[in-house]
Parts: sequence; structure tokens; C-alpha cells
Amino acid sequence: VQLQASGGGLVQAGGSLRLSCAASGGTFGMYAMGWFRQAPGKEREFVAAISRSGWLTYYTDSVKGRFSISRDNAKNMVYLQMSSLKPEDTAVYHCAADADSGAGSRREYEYDVWGQGTQVTVSS
Repeated sequence: VQLQASGGGLVQAGGSLRLSCAASGGTFGMYAMGWFRQAPGKEREFVAAISRSGWLTYYTDSVKGRFSISRDNAKNMVYLQMSSLKPEDTAVYHCAADADSGAGSRREYEYDVWGQGTQVTVSS
């Protein structure tokens, strides 16, 4: 499967963005999906994950209540709705696919396929 992330941009603090990740070339429903981010000078970190079915979701503590991950298996899409954005959310956001963990994972090494990143910049 190949992944293509989009939807990043420049937004003021308190604003919202929706990131999209389009999958192609594989059976999308067989993959748990995750979003990770990497800020300048920092290591890539887990943001959110969703199970194959979409019933299970996981978030890092810093985004709980502000971000929401969802998927549409019919459209081969996964989304990250981001609200109440803060300057510390500024990063390159990557979507990733996990073929083995049906429930989804917080662990970066469990993801087999990565899309190119999309830049999110939150101004104060």
C-alpha cells in the first residue's frame, strides 16, 4: 500500500485543520493506521492510531480531547481532525500503516508503510 498525506497548512492558535491520508495499491481495511509527527529538532512521536475496523482509537495525552482520528474504509482514507491547535502542535505529520496489529499501535516500529509528511504550522 502507498500513502499520501495532505491537508497541512498554517493556522492560528485555537484554529482547526483536518489532515487526510489516502491509501492506494493495497487492501486498506487490512491495516491499522496511525498518525505521527516530528517537530524541528525533535524525534518523531506518536499522535493517534485507529484499528482496522475503526472501533478502537488511541491518542497521545497531549492531543486527547482536541484531535480525532477516523477512517473510511470504503474510500481508503484516514483522517486526523485537529482542533484547538497550539503552537506546540507545529510539526510534520505522517500517516502510517500497520499490517500486523489489527488493533493499532502507539509504537513506531510496528508500522510498515509511511507516507510523506504534511507540514502543520500553528502561529501564536
